[in-house]
Amino acid sequence: MARYVVEPMPGQLSAEVVELLEKTETATVGHWRHWGFCDRKIQGLLRRRVAGTAVTVQIPGPDSTILHHALGLLRPGDILVVDRLGDDRHACWGGGVTVAAKAAGAKAGIVDGACTDIEEVEASDFPLWCRGLAPITTRIYDLGGRMNVPVSIGGVVVMPGDAVLADESGVLILPPGEAEAEARAAIARQERGLTVQARCAAGEKLGDISGATAKVLAGLA
Repeated sequence: MARYVVEPMPGQLSAEVVELLEKTETATVGHWRHWGFCDRKIQGLLRRRVAGTAVTVQIPGPDSTILHHALGLLRPGDILVVDRLGDDRHACWGGGVTVAAKAAGAKAGIVDGACTDIEEVEASDFPLWCRGLAPITTRIYDLGGRMNVPVSIGGVVVMPGDAVLADESGVLILPPGEAEAEARAAIARQERGLTVQARCAAGEKLGDISGATAKVLAGLA
């Protein structure tokens, strides 16, 4: 059986959908959606919000052979999503991978595992999400791997071509057919939220605006 599987690159999200998603806060979508959110321990190393098309990779334990290969296939607008198959010891992403991904035009990296070289990542100004930092790195051991197959990232199944939205609150995966509607709903809610904030700043009580105070008073009656 072949050690490597490399499926065709997925279709990319439209520029319009990406632009809408990048106006969307993951926490806004979290007001009504309960699925598609990766484990909250996967956090950004930089304070950024990015959206793009998922290109998926699975790499085993101490090996990063197929990750290096995948970097040569990335296109502008892609987000490389790396399933570490449960490994939390070896950092597969560091300064070199960051420079290669950025040079390819990738929007970001999402790693369900450890990364390293935080100073180089910061210097590159490249958005990267992971489970934390580790000093032991992967190497080119030629153990095998898969690219552009369904993967698991923080408990979420990610399909090649899915929409990825990542910000300071976490990572959200959306089927491409749902991304535009969710983004538009979130943007509208964010605009309403600014109106509520302005009313609170002007002296109104949040409980009165939201209806929470009326519910509490009714419960006390």
